[in-house]
Amino acid sequence: MKNAFLDRFSPYLLLVLTVLFWAGNFNLARAIHVDVPPLGLSFWRWAVAALILLPFAWASMQAALPLARVHWRLVLALAVLGVAGFNSLVYMGLQTTTATNGVLLQSVAPITMILLAGLVLHEESTVMQWLGIVVSLLGVVVIITRADVAVLQHLAFNRGDVWILAATLDWSLYTVLLRKLPEGLKGLPILGFTVGLGALVILPFYLHESLTFQTMPITAVSVASIAYVAVFPSLLSYMFWNHATQRLGVNRTGQFSHLMPVFGILLATLLLGERLQFYHAIGMILVAAGLVLTNMKRI
Repeated sequence: MKNAFLDRFSPYLLLVLTVLFWAGNFNLARAIHVDVPPLGLSFWRWAVAALILLPFAWASMQAALPLARVHWRLVLALAVLGVAGFNSLVYMGLQTTTATNGVLLQSVAPITMILLAGLVLHEESTVMQWLGIVVSLLGVVVIITRADVAVLQHLAFNRGDVWILAATLDWSLYTVLLRKLPEGLKGLPILGFTVGLGALVILPFYLHESLTFQTMPITAVSVASIAYVAVFPSLLSYMFWNHATQRLGVNRTGQFSHLMPVFGILLATLLLGERLQFYHAIGMILVAAGLVLTNMKRI
């Protein structure tokens, strides 16, 4: 079931919006990590997303249920990887690592996606795609280091970084497996199945966290945070990412994760009053150039 509405939009625009929403999610999770437990945020993010989505997706899910039963292993894998696993791992990592380390580690995703696409889907990568990855990755490094190589010497890695790296590998495999979806599960059906199943997978871990570590507080900050992450980086971003992956392939889609630090900077400039520096501009230009090189055949 193709999404005719999303077909009206450029997949590149959908990917840009996806990463913009994720940049907000990443910075928000780090900002509230002391007050809001990671699995509590992850569970309620998807529980609320499911409540919003299911009334709209229920009919298409019922129609696709026989096909979902046939491909139940793939559906379950996508739910565990994309919904339950990725976000929980990111939130756990951001408890003990910095946003800078997190963005740097997530910049490995385009590389792991290309490698996994070759192994699992036998998708061939081109020299131009690898060149695009190198150029945009250089842009990420310029932004993070403020164009000062000495900054790299002071980056300290800890347990949180292991969680972020695991999340990166998790998301790469999720994106690759999306390409294996049969036509009848694409769009709302797979989104409904994965969101519902993913929330159920997180539930026992969330209950364990509540009993042994920290309960989910009910405050204006926690409610507003859940509302944002349930709608923008969850429902909309996953719908956009899934759709763009089907249209562009894994190699081109994965490259857009390098926009994370770019949007992080723009959000900080617009919302927090931070000043845009020269090295920011250089990094953004390199990231943009890398995206153009990777997608040159489609532009």
